[in-house]
Amino acid sequence: MPEKNISVKELLEQDTGGRQLEGLMAKTLAGIALAWSCFQLWIASPLPFLLGFGTFNDTQSRAIHLTFALLLAFMAYPAFKTSPRQKVPYADLALALIAAATSAYLFIFYQQLALRPSNLTFEDILVACIGIPLLLEATRRALGLPLTIIALIFLIYSLAGPYMPGFLAHRGVSLAALANHQWITAEGVFGIALGVSTSFVFLFVLFGALLERAGAGHYFIQLAFSLLGHYRGGPAKAAVVASGFTGIISGSSIANVVTTGTFTIPMMKKVGFSANKAGAVEVGSSVNGQIMPPVMGAAAFLMVEYVGIPYVEIIKHAFLPAVISYIALIYIVHLEAMKMGMQPIGQRTPKPWLIRITGFAFGAALISGLSLAVYYGLGWLKPLMGDFSLFGVALLLIAVYLGLLKVAVSQPVLEPEDPNKPLESLPDARQVFLSGLHFLLPVVVLVWCLMVERLSPGLSAFWGSVILIFILLTQRPLLSWMRRSSAHPHDHGGVVDGIIDLREGLIGGARNMIGIGIATATAGIIVGAVSQTGVGLVLSDLVEFLSMGNLMLMLILTALFSLILGLGLPTTANYIVVSSLMVPVIVTLGQQHGLIVPLIAVHLFVFYFGIMADVTPPVGLASFAAAAISRGDPIFTGAQAFYYSLRTVILPFLFIFNTDLLLIDVGFWHGILVFITATLAMLVFSAATQNWFLVKNRWYETLLLLLVAFMLFRPGYWMDKIHEPYEDFDPIELVEVIQQVDAESVLRLRIAGEDAFGDLREFVVLLPVPKGDEVDQRLEKLGLELFEDNGQMMIDNVAFGSLAADLGLEFDQRIIALSAPTDRWTKEWIWVPALGLFLLVVLLQRRRRTLSEPNLATA
Repeated sequence: MPEKNISVKELLEQDTGGRQLEGLMAKTLAGIALAWSCFQLWIASPLPFLLGFGTFNDTQSRAIHLTFALLLAFMAYPAFKTSPRQKVPYADLALALIAAATSAYLFIFYQQLALRPSNLTFEDILVACIGIPLLLEATRRALGLPLTIIALIFLIYSLAGPYMPGFLAHRGVSLAALANHQWITAEGVFGIALGVSTSFVFLFVLFGALLERAGAGHYFIQLAFSLLGHYRGGPAKAAVVASGFTGIISGSSIANVVTTGTFTIPMMKKVGFSANKAGAVEVGSSVNGQIMPPVMGAAAFLMVEYVGIPYVEIIKHAFLPAVISYIALIYIVHLEAMKMGMQPIGQRTPKPWLIRITGFAFGAALISGLSLAVYYGLGWLKPLMGDFSLFGVALLLIAVYLGLLKVAVSQPVLEPEDPNKPLESLPDARQVFLSGLHFLLPVVVLVWCLMVERLSPGLSAFWGSVILIFILLTQRPLLSWMRRSSAHPHDHGGVVDGIIDLREGLIGGARNMIGIGIATATAGIIVGAVSQTGVGLVLSDLVEFLSMGNLMLMLILTALFSLILGLGLPTTANYIVVSSLMVPVIVTLGQQHGLIVPLIAVHLFVFYFGIMADVTPPVGLASFAAAAISRGDPIFTGAQAFYYSLRTVILPFLFIFNTDLLLIDVGFWHGILVFITATLAMLVFSAATQNWFLVKNRWYETLLLLLVAFMLFRPGYWMDKIHEPYEDFDPIELVEVIQQVDAESVLRLRIAGEDAFGDLREFVVLLPVPKGDEVDQRLEKLGLELFEDNGQMMIDNVAFGSLAADLGLEFDQRIIALSAPTDRWTKEWIWVPALGLFLLVVLLQRRRRTLSEPNLATA
């Protein structure tokens, strides 16, 4: 457990390394980090394919990636607390070189290893037996003991299978097989997790480091304060928004807390927030930065591989819960300010509602107009220019960039952040907004490449980084030159300063990646052990036994499992471990009990609770970082942050049972309606948990608000109580039912059959009925052939690659239950009584507030 008096610097060391070297060794470390960033930019770019050299396959790229990570880990992280910080001992240098060599072995001897798969030589086994322990030692240094111990347990379990007790026993794995599976093949250390770190994660972490070095972090903080500082609890609301902006460019909760918290936490304390509450607000907002698209934490890129859907779809599904969570946190801060009777900072003339609405509508129309102009303008420009479209778009971006810089120099230079400055006035929102618009250009390019061009995440981050590199090299000299004749002269530096910024940004991005690279490699050991020993099936049986077949209880156990592992594991490693062990179990159990849980919903469930571990006492590192800044108690700060984060805790349970929140199979207008009602539901839930709405809640008002929130979030639950959603039929009538129901109706079939291991199992399938005039046409489109055998409906054949095959239907399975949807009201009608109850609480509290105001005036 971290010490109570641990410093911010010590907590941040886990992201960048504990050593601050000097002299030649500092230059060597910086050079290696710089080379790593350049290598990652090279393999992400189209240049290797255009020039015809320097191309690497996945295994080679992963080997080089881990080589850099191991080399830097032993150089940047000391072995013990008493180890020197200003130099690298010869022993550590030797370990760094040996560890790097064991990883580079796969790159150097790739051709030979490919020609003799599973036929290891003594040298291969020796390299693996040296590499795995050194990787575990690098993990201990960079990430602490918990992940190291868990990986070691799985290695021991692989070797000691025949000696394990009871249901944990397995046939065991030989040392050669372990070395081959974990180190030589792409099943263990060099598996999917390290591949995602190599292909996607590094580029996004580098993108964030470059954006921060360019000055975007300071711009976002100042913008948030200028926009929200005038309201009640303004600094706290600004902290939420600033952390949301910073979360776009940072994948680390601790780095987010330290980046924004050093400024926002003192500001919150000045307006009346206690040290613990100020730290808790910063933690709650910083941790949620990892769930905010488009640049989510490293685990989001792993979902692309694990779930098998494009990153754009991940963004789409994650967007609504993330936005709702941030809106709710702003509202929680507002309620805290109301409780404490806080007043706005400075003087601001209130504008009539009509002017506010008109201004908002004008701004929205302007942004929409510009977006459409860019979209259709580029759509027209690219076919016109043909092969020169890339050159044309580059010239257009340069012109926009120069125009935004011209706008920036017309405004005063942003003052540096000073938490000790008296909080009497706030910066002008218009001036702040215009002074840094060019920082948004790389984010726009990134989103454009992801959402419109549908490029891969790695290539999208590459083009965003290219724009950032150009900005870093040019913004200082251009701003200095433009400001000479402006009303706000200022020297921003020259070309050399821009080169230094670029160098430091590239080095910073690489140092931020050390822990992630090591974590994904070590988590690969756990994934490899699960696939090699089959322990996942054992754990699934154990979890199903503990949950007694109850899906809700299993979800609670999974959430607790994630939180417990998260006490010592970083978010990425936590997600890999829990998703590998628990996601298949949840999906299977849900299917057995009639709830078809989408795979992305379960992965996001695990992701959310992995992130929550950074908040939860007693070892919530983000809470310790915030407490170190606020001078509060880290345990109480963590407890308060968890209380504020109840909105984030409840969301995963809700979108498991109501996938509309993830915008799964939801149209545009239905999505808008879901967003409005879900946001209202979360605000109502926040008011209930904070025990304050318009005034302090009475106990029955809190219960009514919780009931309203549940009715808005899960209207289907209540509609099912009023009217059964399905009507049961005899399975023998399946053909007649398929013919009678409307096209695109969804039938529920309970199937009995053998699994891949020959064991009997039952599961539920949701069978969509395709269009067709005759039942034979519908069955043909399904790829399904049926026959009746002694009063039972059996599956005779399933066409390869058909919809029925995708649903898991196979030859000789038996249909033991059939249900068809009934004609009933849509579940959204439940929102009407929910809104009625909500208005009742509003009337009760408004009446009570009105009665109390004369008494306050008299007093």
